Amino acid sequence: MEWNASLNEFEKLVIRMNTPRVVIDNVVCPNATLVKVDSMRKHGILLEAVQVLTDLNLCIKKAYISSDGRWFMDVFHVTDQNGNKLTDESVLSYIKQSLATSNGPRANGFKGLTTALELTGTDRPGLLSEVFAVLAELQCNVVEAKVWTHNGRIASLIYVKDDEDSGSFIKDSQKISRIEGRLRNVLKGDNDIKSAKTAVSLAAVVTHTERRLHQMMFADRDYELKPTESSSSPSPPLVSVQDWSERGYSVVNIQSNDRPKLLFDIICTLTDMEYVVFHATIDTACAQAYQEFYIRHTDGSPISSEAERQRVIQCLQAAIERRASQGVSLELCTTDRHGLLSDVTRTFRENGLSVTRAEISTTGETAANVFYVTDAAGHPVESKTIEAVRQRIGLSSLKVKEPSIVDKESSTRDGNGGGVVGLFSLGSLVKRNLYNLGLIRSCS
Repeated sequence: MEWNASLNEFEKLVIRMNTPRVVIDNVVCPNATLVKVDSMRKHGILLEAVQVLTDLNLCIKKAYISSDGRWFMDVFHVTDQNGNKLTDESVLSYIKQSLATSNGPRANGFKGLTTALELTGTDRPGLLSEVFAVLAELQCNVVEAKVWTHNGRIASLIYVKDDEDSGSFIKDSQKISRIEGRLRNVLKGDNDIKSAKTAVSLAAVVTHTERRLHQMMFADRDYELKPTESSSSPSPPLVSVQDWSERGYSVVNIQSNDRPKLLFDIICTLTDMEYVVFHATIDTACAQAYQEFYIRHTDGSPISSEAERQRVIQCLQAAIERRASQGVSLELCTTDRHGLLSDVTRTFRENGLSVTRAEISTTGETAANVFYVTDAAGHPVESKTIEAVRQRIGLSSLKVKEPSIVDKESSTRDGNGGGVVGLFSLGSLVKRNLYNLGLIRSCS
């Protein structure tokens, strides 16, 4: 009996040690809410924490990440999209509960079962219109979808239900085969015979949508392709990878334009490339993000070759650029109906618009969709063209979406109004943190 009692106490101790400790502080920082997470270190735990925050559309303004032995400590400075502290108790409670019960990166939650369609291929004007036309013809109702394009490639994850079967997930194997075959032919077009891919599965077994899109584009090797002149970013991210051999780390420095979900995209890519972030510092100033990561392989070794170093640089640049918004953002909010997406994207195509990114969702009877559009050559669209499209679809239904307010730090912070120029020197941020934590003797 005493042995069993001792064993139960030991089990409780193990559970307490392995359960993340979460503290949310709204007092220490005047401009942001602090979210502190202490947990046992395991692969993917950092991605889980970042995913919880970004799925709530929160902005991570600063972050300090460090591990000591088997223990991991994260401190995130977060705000809402308007740059304000978090005050909604339900949101704070959700964050605390989600992080405290973390068990690795999670999938999206869907009400009921849907069928997930994964599509990759060569992007071209009008492609999305053809995809949605096929789905409408085959009586597939699009419940949610995300579409990314990068370096001339397209990846899309589309969740559909069967209009012919009372709106349930698609059970008919012959219909699934027809859908795959028709979509594969659309994706192939005239010049993508080998690389066009389609896959169908139950949404219940699909991983987090945006993580899956990164995985699909990574598998498609979009990072190896050269961007066209029209699609190249005006401010491409600067990425460097340096060696800190005496400590067995590789140090990744990144400077880029700040935007929502930037940290998620980077951590997601490092995690899926089988790297572990041991220490990191993230900071934003004047709409710029400065990030530094100390990484190793999951087997504990640093980056070992120049070819691997270049691959990491390419993959991180691609991860940052995939979600970068190009073109005009159009927001469609209207009553959902069969064929709506086919009609809207056909109107885009007929007016010479090309969709570079799309986020599609339905709630009850309402469709809420966001499209980022350029002209067929990838250039900005003339305002008269946008107005013509709005007239066709409905002025009250289709609106030009205003960008969310970015909480830009005061230019007096660094004294020059232009932020930091160039990349950080090796260990400029993390070394200082390690020194403060007593983990190294000098930060010079």
